[in-house]
Amino acid sequence: MNEFLKTCLIVCPLVFLAGFIDSVAGGGGIVSLPAYLMAGLPAHLAAGTNKVVNGCGTLMATVKYFQGGKVRLRPAVSAAAGALLGSAAGAQLASMISDAALKTAMLIALPCVAVFLVVKRDFGGDDAPAVEFPPRREIVTSVLIGLGIGCYDGLLGPGTGTFTILLFTAFLSMDLLTASGCAKAANLASNVAAAVVWMLHGSVLWRLAAPAVACNVLGAWFGARFAMRGGSKRIRLVMFLVLGLLFAKMLYELVT
Repeated sequence: MNEFLKTCLIVCPLVFLAGFIDSVAGGGGIVSLPAYLMAGLPAHLAAGTNKVVNGCGTLMATVKYFQGGKVRLRPAVSAAAGALLGSAAGAQLASMISDAALKTAMLIALPCVAVFLVVKRDFGGDDAPAVEFPPRREIVTSVLIGLGIGCYDGLLGPGTGTFTILLFTAFLSMDLLTASGCAKAANLASNVAAAVVWMLHGSVLWRLAAPAVACNVLGAWFGARFAMRGGSKRIRLVMFLVLGLLFAKMLYELVT
């Protein structure tokens, strides 16, 4: 079989799944990045191609959520601005904190988040009353969320979209569906910035990126549609899947 065709057969179904998961609850990179590595791409090409492809999927999901009225621009844009600054700070911190220490902390935190979601069944529910915050408070809170999540993205990265959803829900009282839409819009900025850097370094395999983009965008479209039709309940279910995958990934990396 043609080598490129074999690569596509490995990558395309997985990036479709990643697009679907990411548009619902974030965390698609947990699936998509290993797909490129499984196909035999060098790490830098895998990371660059992944960012370009995921950026296109995130754009599709953002448009779909925006059309459905599930993106609040003020918090989304404010968080995006904070995330750009936070990711730079996170990259600096990464050289000061050991990778093993960070992953151990995450292994403790992830089950706590899962237990919290099980116990607090009304967390981010569709029937939760909408809370209007003063514009200044909403902007400051969103920027701080962006700084925190950008810092985490610079330090580790996996599950960034999922944690953004949780923070929007916890601190701005959004339902999970609106939080997911705002998270997509906020994550789009950091995805675009990272994708541009990888492109300038020539670390994108465009021949593979073209079919992968098509699959990821299609997965993102189906995922956003799935989320908006099922509301916060479906997002909660996929969120448990992402948290489980993230826990397994970090545990595997620590013990190997």
